[in-house]
Amino acid sequence: MNFTMNFPGLKDTFITKVEEVGEIVRLYVEMERKVHRCPKCQKRTKKVHDYRIQKIKHLKWFERQTQIFYKRRRYVCACGKRFAENNSFVERYQRTSIEWNQAVAIRAIKGKTFKETAENYGSSATTIVRRFDQISSSEIRPVEELPAIIAIDEYKGDTKEGKYQLIIADAVTKEPLDILPNRYKRTIKDYLRRHGSKVQMVIMDMSPSFKAAVQEALGRPVIIADRFHFCRYIYWALDGVRRRVQKDFHAYDRKKCKRMKHVFHKENSRLTEEERWYLDRYLKMSTELQKAYELKEAYQDWFKRSKEIGATQIERVKKELKAIYKLVKNSGIPEMCRAIGTFENWQTEILNSFAYGYSNGFLEGINNSTKVLKRNAFGFRSYERFRAKLLLTHKYKRIGVHIG
Repeated sequence: MNFTMNFPGLKDTFITKVEEVGEIVRLYVEMERKVHRCPKCQKRTKKVHDYRIQKIKHLKWFERQTQIFYKRRRYVCACGKRFAENNSFVERYQRTSIEWNQAVAIRAIKGKTFKETAENYGSSATTIVRRFDQISSSEIRPVEELPAIIAIDEYKGDTKEGKYQLIIADAVTKEPLDILPNRYKRTIKDYLRRHGSKVQMVIMDMSPSFKAAVQEALGRPVIIADRFHFCRYIYWALDGVRRRVQKDFHAYDRKKCKRMKHVFHKENSRLTEEERWYLDRYLKMSTELQKAYELKEAYQDWFKRSKEIGATQIERVKKELKAIYKLVKNSGIPEMCRAIGTFENWQTEILNSFAYGYSNGFLEGINNSTKVLKRNAFGFRSYERFRAKLLLTHKYKRIGVHIG
C-alpha cells in the first residue's frame, strides 16, 4: 500500500506501512526503482543486487518519536560495482535523517539547554553537545579586523577561564563580534593591538582599566562614556545623602522614607499626587536633602538639554556642565562633591557621549539575555562553548526554530 499524502522530507518515497510500537511511530519506506549511473564506470544500470533495511531516526510525528525503516536498494553494474541508490532524506553512513539533523542544528543554537533539546528529539545531551560543537567550529569565524566604532562591556560568565568575560560589539550594527576570556587589562590590550588597527571610537563604562588598555593599545581613540554609567553617580550621591540624613528621622519616617526612596529619583513632572506629598514631606525635614534634590533636578535639566543640542552645541554643553560643578561645590554636600569629582575626571568622555550620540544600551540588553541564557542552563563551565552559544544565538536570532 502507499499513502497519497506527502510527509515532510519523504515526498520522494513510497510509504508501505505505518505502525505504532509503544510511543514510537514506525514508517516503512522505499524508493522508486530507477536507472542509476555507476560511480565507477559511469554506465547506466537498473539491475538490483539486493535490499537492506536501514533504521533512521526522524522528526516527531504528532508528538511521537518517529523511526524510518528504509528498504535501501543496492544496484549492480556490469563492471561488478555495487552501490546504493540515491535518496533525499538520509546521507551515507547516517542513522538520522537530514530533516532531523537540520532541526537539531537549529535547536542546539536556539534552545534553552542542550538537555532539553536532547529530550525533545529523543537523543542524548552528549550527542547534542557534539553536534553543537561541530556547528560552532564551522560557523564562527575568527575576527580579523574590528570596525571603526566598537562597544565593550563585561558580563559575569563564571566559566573556567574566569568570573568575568568581556564582550566586544559593533556599535553601528549592534551585533556582538567577539568575547574575551577575561576582563584583565593585558588581555584587552593584546587583543586590540592585534585586531584594532581600524578602531576610531570605543564606547565603554567608566572603568579605569578599560580606559588604560584602550589608550595603550590604540593611542588616542575617541572614548565615549556610556550615559547610564555616569548618570547613576548623581543618583547614588542623592541616595547617599538620603541614607545619611534619615538616620535622624523618627523611626516611622525613617522606614517610610526608605520605602519611598524612588520618589527622589523619579522625574518631578511624572510624580503622582501621593508621591509628591511624601517627597515634599521629607524634603522639608532636611535642608541638606532638599539641596541635594535640587542639584539632582538641575543635573536632569542639563542632561535633557545636552541630548538635544550636544551634536551641534557641545561648547554650550561643556559650559553648562561647569556651572553644575560650581553649584555642587558651593553646596558643600560631600556625596555630591565626590560624584562631581568623577565627572571632572571623565569630562571628555562624558561630553563625547553627547557629541557623537552613541551608548552601550544595546550591549546591556545583550548582557541581560546572556544572564537569562546562563541561568536556564545552570551555568556553563566551558568558556569556548558559552562563547559559541552567545555568538551563534545572536547571529541567528532572526531565524525561526522550525524547518520546512
